[in-house]
Amino acid sequence: MIKPSASKSAAGDILKEPKRLSVNEKLALINLIEEGARLGSANSPIVADLFHDLGDLVNATVSGATIDRLKSDRSSNGFKVFEINAESGENLGRLNMMYLKKPIPCYYLVYVEVAVPFRKKGLGNRILEVFRDFLIEKSAVGILDNIIPEEDPTFDIYTKLEWQPIEAVIGTPTVNGDGVYMVYIPPSLAGKDLRDPVLKLVHHIKRKRPHIDMRDNELMVKRTIEEFKELYSALLGYFENTIKAGENDPLMRFMFTRFVTKLLGFRRRIARLLGYTGGESLEQIELDPKVRALPIQSYAPKELATNPLFQSGDKELWLHLPEALKNNPARTIEALPNYRRPNLTAWLDNIGAPQSHAMTIGDLMDLGFDPTRLKEITIGDKEYIFERMQDRMLPQLEQRKLILNRIAAHAAGKRIRNSVVHTNPPMLVLRG
Repeated sequence: MIKPSASKSAAGDILKEPKRLSVNEKLALINLIEEGARLGSANSPIVADLFHDLGDLVNATVSGATIDRLKSDRSSNGFKVFEINAESGENLGRLNMMYLKKPIPCYYLVYVEVAVPFRKKGLGNRILEVFRDFLIEKSAVGILDNIIPEEDPTFDIYTKLEWQPIEAVIGTPTVNGDGVYMVYIPPSLAGKDLRDPVLKLVHHIKRKRPHIDMRDNELMVKRTIEEFKELYSALLGYFENTIKAGENDPLMRFMFTRFVTKLLGFRRRIARLLGYTGGESLEQIELDPKVRALPIQSYAPKELATNPLFQSGDKELWLHLPEALKNNPARTIEALPNYRRPNLTAWLDNIGAPQSHAMTIGDLMDLGFDPTRLKEITIGDKEYIFERMQDRMLPQLEQRKLILNRIAAHAAGKRIRNSVVHTNPPMLVLRG
């Protein structure tokens, strides 16, 4: 394995080789890098290391995968679970179902999930075939929501496995939001009049939908926390030598900063989940003191930052920007002061730190968000804010700009409950 840096002990001896990463750990780290890796940093040691033989590893993992049936218990929150597992024991996907015994035996398919790198390799079809065989074995009806868009190439995956629209059984259309109810009738029940029992099952599922979603959310949170724990372990393993040597490696700091910001984003999202009571806590993930003490690195280091310079928007504003910012936007913006949000100012006052306080990984965990995402700058006599975002968010930014400009055109000078309507659309986009 290529080391992240040439780490040596005080005596000059090379530290021991860090542990080998599994395919899932490699994929998790690649996902953490995101745009930097995807846009091609072939000269970066970490990217070359993570992508080395990755295609062969993925194919070998898929070919050796098995479908394991797990019993319904508290750990799966009342759902019966089928898992797709590699020979190494790593989980590649799962199928969750719920048993309904009245008026006839039925298994409601809650969802099927295959990890992104292993999709389009037949694993989803394999686990659905196992589910179909399970229904035949149990002489039970299967019901699911087909939420796959018709234009999606996998839209007919269920019909190929002899699932049919539920109207074929009950005779009347059944509204289900954006999804389409489908039913599988095992050979042992073929030819029987199942209209009334299936109709009752559908009504029962609709009535239990909020409860199903709550249970599904709790299971999702538990699984995601485990994924974060595994990702943290992979980071510790990959940068073991660098951490032990006490080096201030920008790439390592960037990776841990990305990890913590994603972790904090997940913490905010679970607070909005339907019925989630906090049964699984992110406090399970406790950072090593050496990791907490690392200075944050919000922008990708040079070995990953291969994006060409790019700018769009207000050309007049662009002309008035400092030359250093035009030539090296990311590094120059990173050095700007953080936007003085009230909650940031209050936190700094509480710990007795100035606005220029150099944030650490531990500070991000304590604060609950990344204050370096918003930077402030004065150009001429006007104040502006830079917001850092990922490339994939640019289409949403353009959409937001169109909406705000439309609102401004129709609401200029208008008041809502004695408040004047103002808009603040993005003016300039920079990358580099």
